Amino acid sequence: MTDVEDFIYTYDGSQKEIMLFFHNWLTSELNLTDKLRFKIPFYYRKSWICYLNPTKNNAIEFAFTRGNELSNSQGMLDNKGRKQVFSIEFKNVSDIPIKEITEIIQEAILLDETVPYASKRKK
Repeated sequence: MTDVEDFIYTYDGSQKEIMLFFHNWLTSELNLTDKLRFKIPFYYRKSWICYLNPTKNNAIEFAFTRGNELSNSQGMLDNKGRKQVFSIEFKNVSDIPIKEITEIIQEAILLDETVPYASKRKK
């Protein structure tokens, strides 16, 4: 079992189900690499694409590290006052709109593969 899977199994109920759903989908079907960073699961190819963040209200925040560069044509992503990271929260696996989430993650993967990440931090 990986560090990320160990992390997921420390949770119960719908949070664990949602994280397992996304983890299996992202690693098995989309071939993203998982890594525990900042005490939560991140998924990447060339750079970080997305992460799963358990919230205090028993939801899972599915966040995109370059969300500000995504089209958000589905209107589902929320920046929550952040400049770069955009996310969606889910409380149940049944709440996940597969078609729309697939479009968002495919756009995020395409962005990762075609546009190198450039840090905007001042040096």
